[in-house]
Amino acid sequence: MPEKEIQLLKIQMDKLNNKDFDLDAWKKSTIIILARIFGENSLKIKQIESIEYDYSSWSLRDTTGFNIYLDSCKKLGREILQASIDELETLGLPKTEETTDEFFLVITGALQDELKGMQVREIKQILSSGENPDAKRVLILEKLKEYGSEISQDILSNILTSLPMIKKFTQ
Repeated sequence: MPEKEIQLLKIQMDKLNNKDFDLDAWKKSTIIILARIFGENSLKIKQIESIEYDYSSWSLRDTTGFNIYLDSCKKLGREILQASIDELETLGLPKTEETTDEFFLVITGALQDELKGMQVREIKQILSSGENPDAKRVLILEKLKEYGSEISQDILSNILTSLPMIKKFTQ
């Protein structure tokens, strides 16, 4: 459970009630926290960035109008943070690109370690072909059979004994 992340978001929600609330400062600190939790390209960040004061003539002329508009900005911010907390409580932390990249490197490393140069080129050629995924799968299976069953076993063994895989299975 991502308790620390949820706590940070709750602190940001509490800041919405401060007497000396500054929307721009709150937005910047909230964006930093959301980027760390959900990634730089999170839709939540774009939603926070879109929260703006209404500097139209009506809100600037009337203090009560300004306060009402500020309250709507705070309400929107609160809703975005609450949705983020709900997501973390329900789904947990999102998968990061680092994890994906790490496993990609493990797999490509295993292939390069166990296959000969020509075999790696043949696999790359199949993967980059215009064939549909099912056709690619069949072609790769044929190639792996051609290379011998030990190659497939060596590749799988190399992947399963990699440090990232061991960490993932022993968590």
